[in-house]
Amino acid sequence: MSTSTEVRREKGFFGHPRGLANLFGVEMWERFSFYGMQGILAIYLYYSVDQGGLAQPKATATSIVGAYGGLVYLSTIVGAWVADRVLGAERTLFYSAILIMIGHVSLALLPGLAGVGVGLVCVGLGSGGLKGNASALVGTLYDKSDERRDAGFSIFYMGVNLGGFLGPILTGLAQDKIGFHYGFGLAAVGMAVGLIQYTIGRKNLGATAGEVPNPLPAKERPKFVVAGVVVVAAIVVCVLAGLVTAANLADVVVGVVIVASIIYFAVMLASKKVTALERKRVFSFIPLFIASAAFWSLFQQQFTVVTIYSDTRLDRHLFGWEMPVSWVSSINPVFIIVFAAVFAALWTKLGARQPSTPVKFAMGTAIMGLAFLAFLPMANGGANSAPLLALVGILFLFTVAELMLSPIGLSVSTKLAPEAFRSQMVALFFLSISLGTALSGSLAEYYDEHNETPYFGILGGVAVLVGVVIALVSPYVRKLMSGVR
Repeated sequence: MSTSTEVRREKGFFGHPRGLANLFGVEMWERFSFYGMQGILAIYLYYSVDQGGLAQPKATATSIVGAYGGLVYLSTIVGAWVADRVLGAERTLFYSAILIMIGHVSLALLPGLAGVGVGLVCVGLGSGGLKGNASALVGTLYDKSDERRDAGFSIFYMGVNLGGFLGPILTGLAQDKIGFHYGFGLAAVGMAVGLIQYTIGRKNLGATAGEVPNPLPAKERPKFVVAGVVVVAAIVVCVLAGLVTAANLADVVVGVVIVASIIYFAVMLASKKVTALERKRVFSFIPLFIASAAFWSLFQQQFTVVTIYSDTRLDRHLFGWEMPVSWVSSINPVFIIVFAAVFAALWTKLGARQPSTPVKFAMGTAIMGLAFLAFLPMANGGANSAPLLALVGILFLFTVAELMLSPIGLSVSTKLAPEAFRSQMVALFFLSISLGTALSGSLAEYYDEHNETPYFGILGGVAVLVGVVIALVSPYVRKLMSGVR
């Protein structure tokens, strides 16, 4: 196994360390399975029984989808904690991939809401363990001063979206032709392929990949086991008492994520293992966290409101053939595949002259708001009245906004991370995605197919305003970042 220094010097994968290729691959296949399943999840929940669905109300379906997406990113806390304190990032990623595959198999084989419950819990927990740690491992391949770092994350992100493109296309086709459970089964096959290729290439990640940066003393382990049991028991009691239902699940997750985020920031800022310089950098991450949550609350509506919009309002007919609803989920990844390399090359070429991270976050959030405002000219139309080309243009704006914020957020979270909270700082960025994703489910309850103007106008305007505010305070944020761009 190569040393950390050797890994950082090598350029065996398009000028980047070989380990990037392995992480690129496992994340690609994980996203294939994740987005393949999520592309058909909402319609599976609200389609009628004779269409192969579960006949849930649309508001309930979007609540479940938003809550599930939020829980995926919320579970990065667990994955990051296990990595930082028990197993290390590399082994946590490996075991999480196995859990994801079990979840997709459950969705494919177990009928009704039982399959949905078991499958989404396994996929959610597994994805939480894989996502944050894969990104953290990418960060270990580079020195903090290495100018290839942002480009490396952009290449990694292209792998994410290659899987995100292929997943909805193939699982959607399987669902359309032979049924939902075959689509879920195909997602399971994709995750199995990813697990195999990752196992073969684990040796390329370097010695630091298996480190446990903040080991949990043996005497403290029982209290964490007890805490875990108490949390699970509390969840069961809330469900049985009717306090948590499918219809309000997204709202519950929003509340939980807000509390968890506050606690996470407080723990890092109060920790004696965090230096004064590191503490300033954690403070600088707060406005970035807020911008990220605002961005994702709109962006993740691809799987809630945009899915319903594509099913009921979009003209999906091409030369006499009707495109499956889930294929709309592949439009954004196509743009990412095309333009991720362009943005990576742009940041590399600009070097020190590129916009600072706070400015990139401001631009990403504002552009996302403009994308929602672009729905207004088509608002309040009838069935099949929205042109496919118009939605393609809107999703292009989604893509530009995403490339300004998402891979940059992954990168900056590793650069701002205190040494004792390396994986957990990445988890904090994913918490902002969790909050935004859960909000996408909560906000979707207010979407009215017959009166769309207030929905798209208000949300788009608020996002633009958040972007402007972040741009105005960016000089102060950069000062707190203490030399990190």
